[in-house]
Amino acid sequence: MTVGTITQATVGRVKPCALIDLEQHNDERGSLSVVESEWTAGFPIRRVYYLHDVDTGSSRGGHAHRALEQLIIAVHGSFSITVDDGFARTEYRLDGAGQGLYIGPMVWRNLSDFSPGAVSLVLASLHYDEADYYRQYDEFLHDARRRR
Repeated sequence: MTVGTITQATVGRVKPCALIDLEQHNDERGSLSVVESEWTAGFPIRRVYYLHDVDTGSSRGGHAHRALEQLIIAVHGSFSITVDDGFARTEYRLDGAGQGLYIGPMVWRNLSDFSPGAVSLVLASLHYDEADYYRQYDEFLHDARRRR
């Protein structure tokens, strides 16, 4: 059994983005990856959804959240996630079900470069609330940079 480890980045002024290695159980029958709310994700999970059947040239995301936290996992295939906190930007490539990317509040995200058949599982800390979204990058940038 492998217990999760965290690799932080320099993006995320409220809470840094981090790659999280999920707890793994592997044997001759296959693999089982475990996510346990606060223990793995670092927040209570209130909403779960997944992206699938995304055209390889398409992108998803293109927004930020005021308070929501997410753990994003490539449960099948691969895709890239660019994260931006208004001061720094970096890109991650998720390509296995054993690792997820934590994205905290006040981080703009864009998912792209989906492999054929890719499935992105998203675990979220809050129920859907349109008021939590930044849909315009300029508005996000203005508010993010005021948080110095």
